[in-house]
Amino acid sequence: QLQLVESGGGLVQPGGSLRLSCAASGFTLDYYAIGWFRQAPGKEREGVVSINWSGASTYYADSVRGRFTISRDNAKNTVHLQMDSLKAEDPAVYYCAGARAVYPTSYYRSPANFDYWGQGTQVTVSS
Repeated sequence: QLQLVESGGGLVQPGGSLRLSCAASGFTLDYYAIGWFRQAPGKEREGVVSINWSGASTYYADSVRGRFTISRDNAKNTVHLQMDSLKAEDPAVYYCAGARAVYPTSYYRSPANFDYWGQGTQVTVSS
């Protein structure tokens, strides 16, 4: 069974950092694009960042560029999202998603273009 499992969410103060992880089981991530999305209460799910199968190409949403960094370790079947300088507008449930990497990275901005989803991890920013 193909699964993605997120971890690393929690409560952090404004300006703080969190590192989210997305671990795959049942398949290898080598040929998959991975995206991180987030959804706050009452809002639509929005793209945060996506990465191609090799890690050589990434796409960041304007709202997180320069603060968040995605990386992947295919040997460990894991993708990480380092979130620094967290702001009041960042709290949400964060999801990772996977899809076969057959298109350019820009294609993987939309949640509709992903096949596999994790259950999400809550990120809260509060003083």
